[in-house]
Amino acid sequence: MASRGRDVDLEMMQAALAEAQRARPSPNPPVGAVVVSSKGKVVAQSFHAAAGDDHAEVVALRDAGDAARGGTLYCTLEPCNHEGQTAPCVDAILEAGIKRVVIGCIDPNPHVNGGGAERLTNAGIEVEMGVGGAEARALIAPWAKFITTGMPYVVLKLALSLDGRIATRTGVSKWVTGPEARVKVQELRARHDAVAVGIGTAASDDPRLTVRDETLLAGRSSPVRIIFDTQLRLPLSSRVVETAPEVPTWICAGLDAPEDAERALVDKGCTVLRVPQTAEGRVDMAQALQRLAESGVVSMMFEGGAELAGSLLAARLADELHAFIAPLLLGPRGRPGAVDWAGPDTPDDAPQVSEPTWEVCGHDAYVYGRLSYPDK
Repeated sequence: MASRGRDVDLEMMQAALAEAQRARPSPNPPVGAVVVSSKGKVVAQSFHAAAGDDHAEVVALRDAGDAARGGTLYCTLEPCNHEGQTAPCVDAILEAGIKRVVIGCIDPNPHVNGGGAERLTNAGIEVEMGVGGAEARALIAPWAKFITTGMPYVVLKLALSLDGRIATRTGVSKWVTGPEARVKVQELRARHDAVAVGIGTAASDDPRLTVRDETLLAGRSSPVRIIFDTQLRLPLSSRVVETAPEVPTWICAGLDAPEDAERALVDKGCTVLRVPQTAEGRVDMAQALQRLAESGVVSMMFEGGAELAGSLLAARLADELHAFIAPLLLGPRGRPGAVDWAGPDTPDDAPQVSEPTWEVCGHDAYVYGRLSYPDK
């Protein structure tokens, strides 16, 4: 019977995790919840839809009503025990008469005083922690980094040829990868608070950087568009500037960028963030990311160019890699390489996707996963 109970717990937690995958409450963590009655029937399931809305546990308990009394609540993250934009979830659990709470992972927020699990246990409720823990921790990884370090979770996206190039020798980059890869990129954009490119990519490709399939957004706005442009060279005629009144567009610039260029961009609806520069004269990536986190960016995806990707890898700032590799060769004069940096001395020194997932995306290969860096 004990084994059967564990199987049921894992099955119900998987259902809660599936609910959490639908949540987009940034800058809060994605959470899912399932309520099972004392008779073993699923009577409610929900997710945290948006920041400021009721949390997943509260919504599920409200939907379950009296059927929750004596039952079990499954939640992917430890229920909150503090007052924020909404009342503590623990209060709702106690009021609902829940007998048992099964939790995916503990709340890593260092700013929270007093754990929800401890309060539930002290109130006589049976608490089971760590069911589906690996999946639950992976789900909140971007938020966990954000809340514990004050830095956004950084995803690096690359689209390249078999020989590592992102454009032909004449500079043509549309399209190295196929339409299926571009659809996948749209899906990736929709998961993040922001998408970013360097000034080289912004000037040469003139991208929109929007999510064009609105069904992927589920009623939310497109991610903030961020351009890393040390000297504010972004053309006023570019599509990101022209559409800045509709889609938030932020530009990370150096302290010595021309003030008249800033005024012109601000007049067009852009926001300019001034950031200190490195010895090489580029925007300091670590300080820029900290500023973005302070502005509420929990997770962001960098889409180009090569210098920007190199800066992220050299500073060990990228947390995750998504690479689309097209089955074509652009030759040694193809420009530039996918990543422009000095690189490691040996393969053992290289950053790598520690547990890569490989898929076929149309005619392209698609590899993704968490990045790991060797000890210095």
